[in-house]
Amino acid sequence: MLSCVMQCSRMSNFRLLLAEAALKGVAEARARIFGHVLNPTGLPSGNKILRKKLIGEKVAAWYPYDIKRDDPLVMAREEKARLSKLEMQKRRGKAAPKKGQGRRALKRNK
Repeated sequence: MLSCVMQCSRMSNFRLLLAEAALKGVAEARARIFGHVLNPTGLPSGNKILRKKLIGEKVAAWYPYDIKRDDPLVMAREEKARLSKLEMQKRRGKAAPKKGQGRRALKRNK
């Protein structure tokens, strides 16, 4: 009687091991087929974040193409406009002072 019980318990252990191995094999095959990452421990990995699409291209698509970067004529025209505006301000006395001749520098000299 005792040997039969031990033999039955060995058989059930063997069946459990066999079932566990089969389930593990099925899970590995399913992960390989469908491109999932197998995580038997259940610990957090970074795969959820790594699986997402990169968003840089999408954000860049929101903004229109900037012609100023590539066209030197546009930049030259803007620089010319800036210099003419600065010259008009200087004639009226509203331009920024030269470096070292501002209000704080004049206070220090007194």
